[in-house]
Amino acid sequence: MQKYLFIALGGAFGSMARYWVGVNITSRLGTRFPFGTLIVNLSACVILGFTLTFLGRRANFNPEWRFLLAVGFIGAYSTFSTFEWETYSTIRSGAAFLAILYAVSSLILGLASTWGGSVLADLIS
Repeated sequence: MQKYLFIALGGAFGSMARYWVGVNITSRLGTRFPFGTLIVNLSACVILGFTLTFLGRRANFNPEWRFLLAVGFIGAYSTFSTFEWETYSTIRSGAAFLAILYAVSSLILGLASTWGGSVLADLIS
């Protein structure tokens, strides 16, 4: 039960951080290009890569930190970083083809799913 509390706590802070960063970047650079989302996603990749590598190499860290930081905070901050970490980990495990298949499938199917959801919303509204 405690891990769910850590996930929720990290998620609350992650979603607030996402909003804050997005709003501040957008207010400075405008809305023509989604710089806010791009900065959030790229910074989340750096944070997730650092966190999982750092915590993975230090056995003396309480595993609850992974729930608070990686699952909760970064998960709410951006799921794009999780996608990138999984692709990176798959490449490191020697399965480059699967990593490419995952990345390309995620991009194409993600766009198709977004389009499908939008079409569905147009149909019922």
